[in-house]
Amino acid sequence: MSAFTSLLSSFRQAAASEREKGTYFEELTLAYQAASTQMQAVKFVEKDEQKIAWDDKLFQGVASDKAISYSEQAIVKASYRPFAPMYFYFDRSCIWSPYQMPKIFPNCDAKNLVILTTGRGSTKEFCAFISDRIPDLEMISKGQCFPLYLYDEPAKASQPGLFEEGPPQSTRRDGITNQGLAHFQAAYPGENLTKEALFYYIYGLLHSPEYCASYADNLCKELPRIPCVKTTEDFWIFSKAGRALAALHLNFESVPMHPVEVVTSGPVSDASYRVEKMRYGKAKEDGKTVDDKTMLVYNDQITLKGIPLEAYAYVVNGKSALDWVVERQCVKTDKDSGIVNDANAWATETMGNPKYPLELFQRVITVSLETMKIVNALPPMAL
Repeated sequence: MSAFTSLLSSFRQAAASEREKGTYFEELTLAYQAASTQMQAVKFVEKDEQKIAWDDKLFQGVASDKAISYSEQAIVKASYRPFAPMYFYFDRSCIWSPYQMPKIFPNCDAKNLVILTTGRGSTKEFCAFISDRIPDLEMISKGQCFPLYLYDEPAKASQPGLFEEGPPQSTRRDGITNQGLAHFQAAYPGENLTKEALFYYIYGLLHSPEYCASYADNLCKELPRIPCVKTTEDFWIFSKAGRALAALHLNFESVPMHPVEVVTSGPVSDASYRVEKMRYGKAKEDGKTVDDKTMLVYNDQITLKGIPLEAYAYVVNGKSALDWVVERQCVKTDKDSGIVNDANAWATETMGNPKYPLELFQRVITVSLETMKIVNALPPMAL
């Protein structure tokens, strides 16, 4: 933020100097002025990735003399990757494209649920996941979002009232349309079918292996189509399954930890739970060294044994849920920005628990096993 402000100030001085010479945007149209100013900004700024990652929107901000003010209210918890929350600065001035997120999560207080599915152009197999936080575009590859609610921007008052009533509030409406609900109500007459029940039905159906296989060719090219299953009983089975899956996937940080053997060496303290890079154990198979995924080397002092292999069957966004934990719970320095992403800092400063990375792995074992139980118990997709 300070780098942007400093460069903006310098750019203002340089632009003022050019205007005094009478050579700045003379005899140009307004459209050409904007384009030319942006080009000047591109040439002017210091392109140091360790200070700021420039994009067209930020160049335009410099060219149009728009400052960015820091606000703590813009700091929110987001879903960066599956089972990998991260803090995010949600300010449209700093985001190249927020897409439709302001309508889904307009502010840090907005409550919502969003089903994410693999989008067009992805090379990964179709999957669905749910979040109650702002998701990154690649949380689910090329992710498409289907929210439970949408928030409309508050209408601007034509004339202020006599008494201040506080800032205008966004208007919340259902993400599922009345027409969409009526379509399913007609298929299951006499049922107390709500939009929330339909939302969870969709989430359950999107986890059906039969659905994913039957519509595989379409799912890689277009948005998911949601059919009506043949019987009312099956509708409610899918809806209840979707609700149970959502509870697991949203509450992954608080589900019970799956019991595994934790092997330690030497005295164990809070410092013992510092993680740099988890890795799986090794085993010999047909004369080759392969990963032994029943064992996880957490660090030089702690190893987990007895990890059930069936837990790796739950795959989301191209890899198992447990592989996502292993990949994201580490210490990694971004080569361009120099920013250090330290899972231990999140554990101690945000969660107040230095054991968080280890416990998260055990909790996601539970999530994976319970997810596969629900998925494997889904009924055939009779239409």
